[in-house]
Amino acid sequence: MNSSLSRRSFLVKIGVAFNALVGAVLAVPIVRYALSPVSRERRPGYESWVSLGSLEQFPAGETRFATYRNPVVNPWDGETATIACWVRHVAGDTFQVFAINCAHLGCPVRWFPQSGLFMCPCHGGAYYEDGSRASGPPERGLFEYAYRIDSGHLLIKAGELPTPGGVAAIGRDERSWA
Repeated sequence: MNSSLSRRSFLVKIGVAFNALVGAVLAVPIVRYALSPVSRERRPGYESWVSLGSLEQFPAGETRFATYRNPVVNPWDGETATIACWVRHVAGDTFQVFAINCAHLGCPVRWFPQSGLFMCPCHGGAYYEDGSRASGPPERGLFEYAYRIDSGHLLIKAGELPTPGGVAAIGRDERSWA
């Protein structure tokens, strides 16, 4: 029996080994992504309540622009960690705090007090003052932050962006214990 390796079988084995190595390298990020919900530890800040300011800054019946510093930041985030939102003081202790992003493609919406509408400049989306959809391509209203009032300050749960499966889904329940 000839134990010497032919040139062809040697190159085939090298090719198989190379393909296995490339497959393993490509599989690492896919496996990490698939296992991320199980293995991920939440960084400090995801459960943070951040102050938007004193209640006097938000007069009843008005919608005001506000910003806050994202509690989940990296040292290199710089100004991108400053996040804008819209605060609507309905009456008394009732507020609505909206993410500035349109629910269609995330463009920043602007408040127009003359018409009582939030308008998206990208595709003509419009929202009523309560954040519900008025017209245009968005299929839902503006995303809303959970809020509470503490010592005369308006606080929002700012560690996660308000989305249908996240904070917005639990936002109304958390307001009740403020």
